[in-house]
Amino acid sequence: MTAVSADATGTRLHTEAAPGIWVVVEPVGDPAGLTPDDLAGAAHLPGWRAREHLAARRALRTLLAAHFPEARHAPVAYSDRGAPRLVGRPRIGISVSHDGDSVAACAALDHAVGVDLQYPPDTVSDAMLRRCAKNHTERLAHLPMAARATEYTWLWTVREAIVKADGTGLAGGVWKPDVTPWARHGTWGRHRWVSLRESSPIPLSCAYTALPAPTSPSNASGENDSE
Repeated sequence: MTAVSADATGTRLHTEAAPGIWVVVEPVGDPAGLTPDDLAGAAHLPGWRAREHLAARRALRTLLAAHFPEARHAPVAYSDRGAPRLVGRPRIGISVSHDGDSVAACAALDHAVGVDLQYPPDTVSDAMLRRCAKNHTERLAHLPMAARATEYTWLWTVREAIVKADGTGLAGGVWKPDVTPWARHGTWGRHRWVSLRESSPIPLSCAYTALPAPTSPSNASGENDSE
């Protein structure tokens, strides 16, 4: 399933990026369909940040309702590194991202996932290009600035999606993966990644890795209780 549309409110996307790995993109808008827990979680945030947070949460609820309805109202908690998780649903991995007027959400069963959506900057310095493109820098260095910035951003979304799926965030070695320019998918360590170049006009990538299988019903129950 892939549905893409664009109107005055922005891009909308609902797709299966890889088998069982679901992604939606929505414009920032009215926070319809949210739980009281969602609304309370944004109450302390400043205006625009609260709108982004609630829009990302709404995108997540849309995705859960479509593919994991049993979890559509599950509270969201965060690890000590800021990774979101569904309370009581440890086998459903989730991730969200927001930039500008768009938000993205990703969810999958039995996988940890990461998603990142970014609009390209106006310019990318030579130093930042070298840091992100690594051994592929020469392929991008002579591009017009708009094309350079766009490809840099695609590479960056892969990097950030991987560390999100790893649960480590930006402190988890975001510069380590080697990502080939213009690639649509690849692997890094135990993670697989996909760049949705054919379906998203905004640089958008997701990464995923299988969760360890529960060793016994008692262990699985204990994991639920700890959430």
